[in-house]
Amino acid sequence: MRDHTLKYLLVLPAVLVVFATAIWPLLESLRLSFTVGRLNKPDFPQGYLGFERSGRDGNVLNDGVVCRVQPDVTIMLELMEEMALPPMDAMSPDEARAFSEAMSAASPPGPEIGDVVDGTFPGADGDELAFRLYRPASPGPHPVVVYFHGGGWGIGDATSDDALCRDLCDRSGSLIVSVDYRHAPEARFPAAPEDGVAAVSWVADHAEELGGRPGGVAVAGWSAGANIATVVAQHARDAGGPTITGQLLLTPVTDCDMTRASYTDNADGYILTRDLLTWFWNHYADPEDRDDPRASPLRAANLGDLPPAMIVTCDFDPLRDEGQAYADALAAAGVPVEHLRARGQIHTSIPAVGALLSGVDVRAA
Repeated sequence: MRDHTLKYLLVLPAVLVVFATAIWPLLESLRLSFTVGRLNKPDFPQGYLGFERSGRDGNVLNDGVVCRVQPDVTIMLELMEEMALPPMDAMSPDEARAFSEAMSAASPPGPEIGDVVDGTFPGADGDELAFRLYRPASPGPHPVVVYFHGGGWGIGDATSDDALCRDLCDRSGSLIVSVDYRHAPEARFPAAPEDGVAAVSWVADHAEELGGRPGGVAVAGWSAGANIATVVAQHARDAGGPTITGQLLLTPVTDCDMTRASYTDNADGYILTRDLLTWFWNHYADPEDRDDPRASPLRAANLGDLPPAMIVTCDFDPLRDEGQAYADALAAAGVPVEHLRARGQIHTSIPAVGALLSGVDVRAA
């Protein structure tokens, strides 16, 4: 497995560069659009998708699952399928981290911004954790956003979502502080949310010296990082501070329940799979801990009095329905919520700045 993985770590950067520099411009110039149809009934050919038959036994409609995948997403998925990459859930955590680092290194960079500064802060256990600060080019002080990286609570670090953090900084005019947290399986639940609480408290206490505005910070995150962000928001409400001004939750993990339809619809074929999510959860939290609201924030007894939230979900993501469920639950509790469903996108579309340009409108929102 290790030799197989290393082989693709060498090939993958070149493929991603070709995709970003050659294939997307071709698609953009031709303005192609692809429709993908998947059938529930194998005895119906794809050409008859959506047609209805009438007979003695009534009507039969082969509606299947009709979905539109963005053109650049389709081609990227086809390229990765042709490479026959080993599934991440078949790797050890260290191999998965090396694989993820290679993909990040090959990705296009984000936009130029005013300044980037690396530093450390004390985690919940007293050990130092890394942060990367992204400062806009405009004069400060700026609004402050604490960002938590994705990676299933076990992969990535404060720099792994660099392009996305640059993009958020550039578009919002906010000071983005991307913070690290302890990773599973070496540090299992609840280490990650405990470090999230420590990070937000430290940034709030040092906002002015970092170049930010006093008076509160927003929280943001992608995937497992969005899980930590909203858990931190719940904790801050219950603890009486620090003040959280808003939540940006990008394709969040909000629940441990894998029986929702999106886990079936998108179980395989869109990079983040049901098997990989199972692998992440198994490394992160014991089954008896997964109902804890610090792991599954949708299960919190009280979702009221939380800061305004923007939640982004993607059509072809196993996490789609639990993101929708969290948006609905917050709205029902009286929390101002904006839910943006990214049409034709997959779980990894949002951080793919410069690689999947069809996600630009989502990030601009």
